[in-house]
Amino acid sequence: MKQNVIISDKKILGGIPVFKGTRVPVQNMFDWLEANSLESFLESYPSVKKEQAVEVLKIIEKLITDKNFLA
Repeated sequence: MKQNVIISDKKILGGIPVFKGTRVPVQNMFDWLEANSLESFLESYPSVKKEQAVEVLKIIEKLITDKNFLA
């Protein structure tokens, strides 16, 4: 699993985590998914590649399924 799809750089949006190579905050995807589909998010943010979005979802899934996460 690649984990270099998210970067946090103070020079980009003050350090807010964004999709690497874009200025799109990762939080935007989660806010969007509450009411819409991944496909519509990708249509609205064309600088984010589908592979990046899927990788972020895998990272979050791994975090929340880790036994230590909820401990």
